[in-house]
Amino acid sequence: MNWFAFGSGVGIEIGERHLQVVAVSVRPKGSRVLGTLRIDNYAGSPAAEWGAQYAAFTKRFGLAHVAATVLIPRRDVILRQLSMPGVTDKDLDSAVGFQLETLHPYNEADVITTWSRLRQPSGKSPDVVVGITRRGVITQLQTLFAEAGIKVAAYTFSAATLYSSLRLYGTPEVGFLASIRKEDADGDDLVEAYGESTARAILSTELQPDSERAREQALSELRLDPASEILPISRFLPPPVSAPVDFDLSRTALPFTAALAGACPRLALPLNLLPESERAQTSRMRYIPSIVLASLLALALLGVWIQSIYEKRDYDGKIRAEIARLEPQAKRLAKVEKDIDAIRARTQVIDRARRRTKADIDVLAELTKLLAPPAWVATLDVTRNAIVIAGEAPQSAALLKLIDDSPLFQGAEFLIPPARGAALEVFRIRAQREGVEP
Repeated sequence: MNWFAFGSGVGIEIGERHLQVVAVSVRPKGSRVLGTLRIDNYAGSPAAEWGAQYAAFTKRFGLAHVAATVLIPRRDVILRQLSMPGVTDKDLDSAVGFQLETLHPYNEADVITTWSRLRQPSGKSPDVVVGITRRGVITQLQTLFAEAGIKVAAYTFSAATLYSSLRLYGTPEVGFLASIRKEDADGDDLVEAYGESTARAILSTELQPDSERAREQALSELRLDPASEILPISRFLPPPVSAPVDFDLSRTALPFTAALAGACPRLALPLNLLPESERAQTSRMRYIPSIVLASLLALALLGVWIQSIYEKRDYDGKIRAEIARLEPQAKRLAKVEKDIDAIRARTQVIDRARRRTKADIDVLAELTKLLAPPAWVATLDVTRNAIVIAGEAPQSAALLKLIDDSPLFQGAEFLIPPARGAALEVFRIRAQREGVEP
């Protein structure tokens, strides 16, 4: 883990016809891709329109305050590598400045340059990378992004962000050539090649897809085996620990590395073609109150935790002593409560039996009132939920309504059809009891 890898960044790749935006959050254990945004036809659309898209995108992830790191198209940057063994950091600017005129074909007043010594695990490298672009390119981009309302911290190039990202969480393998897929103005695939070797610290160039000669030339410059395979750059970059399901590192490698460089500028090569006075800064002062409060809270929580340990030990001792003193009484009370529960249960059984007897007597009284002479009952079967009556009456059909109208019964029905006897109708009726306690 890189314990200094901490921050959030937004990287923007300027394509031929679109802008590709990636937002990341970097932590010591790895990076997280928060989201991606593709802005098509940015050159032919109002800057305020796609600037609003960008603002909504960054606001969604809480990164509205973060200044973007923008990758200038590779064709607009001249990349040079100088070997300066023995030159100290103090004399580096003078040594590079002395050779600048021989590194580009432009008028000195029309160029913007940036350079940095490469970093190696063993210490300072003698190799210095120089990036050169025309001043008009930076001016045009500044105008474009200013109209869109996008704050920019750096205009850099792919070689710088790739070199830095490969070393963010480890050391890349020695000697490789990788490819980055891009789109040209016609929407066709264009390949940018990036490689490193002991013979050449950095190689960055654009190739035509499936160009065998260009591949051989790149491998020759790196002094690698001609049979070496060109692998996708995603094979070498540190993969994010989490990303949206539609995130494709092979297609968004460049803005991804730009976002990593923007999130951890102190761990990236300081290759920035934007004049220092015009760089937008991601304010870190706003974190100071939160850091102070968090520190105070941490100290307070630590004190509370230490105090709670001592108090808990003392409290536990007192609790154990009190439990030992009250345990015999608690056992006696538990036995008494058990006896009380048993007596209460028996009492409830007796009360229910008493109430059922009264309810059955009420049934007899109600039926005596309903079945007035000359009707009479031959048999009466009373259960907890129903009654069954058999007997004779002058009009047995009228009995159903009389029984249903009673508050003690409901759902009266004939079990067998009424039959005419010698003088009365023979009936057998069943009805449900109402309001009966189970």
